[in-house]
Amino acid sequence: MLWWSRRARRASGLPTGAVIYSDTGKEEAVSEPLVSQRHGLVGKPDYLVEVSGGGKRLVVPLEVKSRKRPPAPDPGHLLQLATYCLLVEDIYGQRPPHGYLRYADTTLKIDYTDELRAAVLTSAVAIRKARSAQDVPRSHQDARRCQSCGYLDSCGTEALAAPQ
Repeated sequence: MLWWSRRARRASGLPTGAVIYSDTGKEEAVSEPLVSQRHGLVGKPDYLVEVSGGGKRLVVPLEVKSRKRPPAPDPGHLLQLATYCLLVEDIYGQRPPHGYLRYADTTLKIDYTDELRAAVLTSAVAIRKARSAQDVPRSHQDARRCQSCGYLDSCGTEALAAPQ
C-alpha cells in the first residue's frame, strides 16, 4: 500500500496526519522495531501516524491487513494493534486513544481500552510461560498455520498433522 494523498486517505477512512514510522519499506520514515523494556515487548507496526486529539498531537498505530473486512475484527488483529498501542504509550509517553485496522475494503478505528491493554499484558505472560513449557497445546484448529510458525521446530512435524 502506498501512502496515499490526504484526500485519498480521508476518503478511505485512513488518518491524514504525518507518517512518523513505517515498516512497509515503501515510505521514507522506515524505522527499527519498537521496544518496551518495561513490558518486554517488541513490535513493528505497519505505520505510526500523528493525529490531532484533544488539542494535542498524538501518535497512533495503523496496521494493514490484505484481506477484506471480516464480520468482526479477528481477536489476533485486535491484540496486535493493542500491542502497538502499548508500545507507543511506553515509548512516546502518551497513551493513544485508538489505533486503526486497515482492511482491503475499509478502515476500522479501534478504541484502545483498559481491557485491550490488560489482554495484551496477559497474553505476553502466557507466551513467556509457554516458551519454557514442555508441551503447549495448539491454540487453533488450522494445521496450515503451523507451516510458517516460528515455533515449528519446538513442536515437530506432528504439528503439521490435522488435529484429531
